[in-house]
Amino acid sequence: MLRRERQKDERRMDVPVIETSDPVWREIADRIPVPAWTADRDGRILWANRPWRDEIGTALPGDLWLCSLTPEARAAATDDWRAGTASRRPFVVRIGGDAGETVFTVTATAPDAAGNPRWLAVASGDAARREAESAQAATRAELDTLTNAMPQMVWATRPDGHHDYYNAQWYRFTGMPEGSTNGEGWNGMFHPDDQDRAWARWRHSLTTGEDYEIEYRLRHHSGRYRWVLGRALPVRDAAGQIVRWIGTCTDIDSAKRAAEQNDILSRELSHRIKNIFAIITGLIRMSARRMPAMRGFADELAARVAALGAAHDLARPHSEVSRPSVGEATLHHVLRDLLSPYAAEQWQVTGDDVAIDDRGATPVALLFHELATNAAKYGALSTADGQVSIETTCRGNTLTIDWREQGGPAIDSPPDTAGFGTRLATLSIEQQLAGTIARDWRREGLAVRIEVACDALVREPRTDAAD
Repeated sequence: MLRRERQKDERRMDVPVIETSDPVWREIADRIPVPAWTADRDGRILWANRPWRDEIGTALPGDLWLCSLTPEARAAATDDWRAGTASRRPFVVRIGGDAGETVFTVTATAPDAAGNPRWLAVASGDAARREAESAQAATRAELDTLTNAMPQMVWATRPDGHHDYYNAQWYRFTGMPEGSTNGEGWNGMFHPDDQDRAWARWRHSLTTGEDYEIEYRLRHHSGRYRWVLGRALPVRDAAGQIVRWIGTCTDIDSAKRAAEQNDILSRELSHRIKNIFAIITGLIRMSARRMPAMRGFADELAARVAALGAAHDLARPHSEVSRPSVGEATLHHVLRDLLSPYAAEQWQVTGDDVAIDDRGATPVALLFHELATNAAKYGALSTADGQVSIETTCRGNTLTIDWREQGGPAIDSPPDTAGFGTRLATLSIEQQLAGTIARDWRREGLAVRIEVACDALVREPRTDAAD
């Protein structure tokens, strides 16, 4: 018979206890006008009433209820069953039989005598079923309209990564027949050189649940490969379990090629500027050979020109290809390299030192190269008695850098406009390092305060920075 018992656990929930061995209960259950059945945690059928046997016509006691499904539908149904039984809340499954698809509401029941959990599934009424199917169809239609209106390619997968949805933009971009890239079929769309890298990143996201983001080349319907930005986020249920992955592919080929072209032009321009530094150094040394008395001065000047060339190479904007390697350098090492072209007695670097690599070196070098150049033209380094001090202070993860000039020409007022180099240097700190920069145009000399996060200066934070 069917009875309800108050469960004496901390949740105090009422759940039905089903005695399938009771003949009276079995007779009543068989007369229920809708299919019903019970199953264990794995989906193994313990009992099914007569309407189940008449309508579904498959899966005997002891079989998995999934046996009633086609092989194509079992993977998604398995995911739904596992997520539903894990949540211990009512959920819905769909089973297709001789009379068509039936929607079942599944509810946890009291454990059996051995303490094993069980679930009762009862078919929804026709009206409820039609309403649910209509709502699902409307939701799917809205989703299709929304995704097809987006300029990006949109795709979705099951929790295990099986691709089962693409929007119209995907098929328009790839030129592939609809459904031909489901499952693992989309792997063949990657450029051969990108396949292993893209799949390794995707498997990492499936394993960890981390967001997926990667750039790779995708085969266009023209036969060419175009660069795209692939992104995906997990969709989680109330229990935190991943139930879907929703992803996009954005065509970035034009931007990628423009960036590559700009990098080539930047490197060519930098090469020519470095050649100018080399020519100047050669002229100085050639002149010194004619005037032996000036050799010491010439050697010092040539060394400063060479140092200025090295500072230029570190400070200029870089791409992933051209960026310099600064190894195990620290902030103080970079600052001293940048100031080395100027008289050593006119500047000093003091305070806390921190680790820095190519991620932080370029924007920092860009700023301080600009400050030093302006100081040499208009500020403290333009006079023999001028002084520049750089003091660095680290508190927690916040690094404060103070640049102070004194002894140069007196400042009557701040400049009316900021030059291109100053604006570029400011952007390098504020945008690349997410820091702040403030200038104080004091009469005795410019004072600049920069604040950035210490871990913004490195790709992988280190703990062994030393002066």
